[in-house]
Amino acid sequence: MPNYEYIAKDASGNTFNGVYSDIDNVKELKEELSKMDYKLVKCHKIKTASSATGGKIKPSEIVTFAYEFSGMYSAGLSITRCLETFGVQTETPAFKEIIMDIKQKIEQGMTLRDAFEKYKDVFSDFFLGMVEAGEAGGKLGETLHMAAVYLEKKDQLRRQVKSAFAYPIVVCVMCLLIVTALIIFVIPVFQKLYSQLDVPLPVPTMVLIFVSEVVRNYWWIATPVIVGIVMLFKTIWGKPFFRSWLDRYKLSMPVFGKLNRMVVVSGFVRTFAMMAKAGVPIVESIGLASQVADNTEMDKIAKVMQEDIMTGSSITVPMARYAVFPPMIIQMAAAGEEAGILPEMLTKGVDFLDTQIDMLIKSMLVKIEPVLSVVMGTVVGSILMGVYLPMFDYMGHIK
Repeated sequence: MPNYEYIAKDASGNTFNGVYSDIDNVKELKEELSKMDYKLVKCHKIKTASSATGGKIKPSEIVTFAYEFSGMYSAGLSITRCLETFGVQTETPAFKEIIMDIKQKIEQGMTLRDAFEKYKDVFSDFFLGMVEAGEAGGKLGETLHMAAVYLEKKDQLRRQVKSAFAYPIVVCVMCLLIVTALIIFVIPVFQKLYSQLDVPLPVPTMVLIFVSEVVRNYWWIATPVIVGIVMLFKTIWGKPFFRSWLDRYKLSMPVFGKLNRMVVVSGFVRTFAMMAKAGVPIVESIGLASQVADNTEMDKIAKVMQEDIMTGSSITVPMARYAVFPPMIIQMAAAGEEAGILPEMLTKGVDFLDTQIDMLIKSMLVKIEPVLSVVMGTVVGSILMGVYLPMFDYMGHIK
């Protein structure tokens, strides 16, 4: 069904705008607005969120929304007024439509959690949980601010991790392009030269010529092979066994395993601390935190923690069983439980953990840069050496 963006008047003559979805025509829109004592001024059809231009919503936009929603609501504005104000200000058409649709559902009597539920892929289960906790406990402004702080830190951490992987990927791609260019364009030129000179070719040069001929003459075989690999990867990607293996490998892989473990623990612990501070029960907080961590190994750990806590155990006992949790986090959890300030102590602990993650990323970049430079130089140098070896032999024979 089409969506309509409209301008209407209330009983006092004040004008406001919004978006109405799931109606067939303007007549139905008038009838729906009249039920709420509103009079339609004008309206027009708009694209759905799936087809709106500029549709992808960035994490930074969600952070901005959470901060503005928190600030306006804490200042005394109603929920619908907060949503309407942000909807007018946002420059992303798809996000504007989502906000206006949520506003409309709230005006129809939905709870804030239920109104956001349709768009949980955009806002995340964590955000919905914080909204529900704030609405139920009468601390919506506070929980929204906590959610905004968390989402901001999560976005910063995501950018840091992304930067750590970006440099090696760029260098490897550049190395691949250089090697491909040498094999396709440079080696054939020298192959013709050596055939005219009739000089004996060393093994490295013969290997390079063979690879060059295969790449140039049989490149078309690579197309179905690549398509087959992509299709196979798509097939097994959604399988539970592959996801479980991949998540386990991420936590134990060379070089980046430690970083991955720290990132997973950071997301899990910070989410748990935020949810617990907002008043969400501990068992439920652990479940939501495992969803945010997005790792099947952490899901298994979370289930064990939930079972132990439901039998009366403290949270520190199950955490201490798993090496994935740094000792500092376990110590902070124990101190927090002892003093009755578990969320606050875990938040301090994960802040320190994020600092360690930042230091580890910088340290890794310092070590990776020279290693990749040496590897790239070795590969390219070996190819060039294989190309020029026959030339050196030929010059020796001339002497």
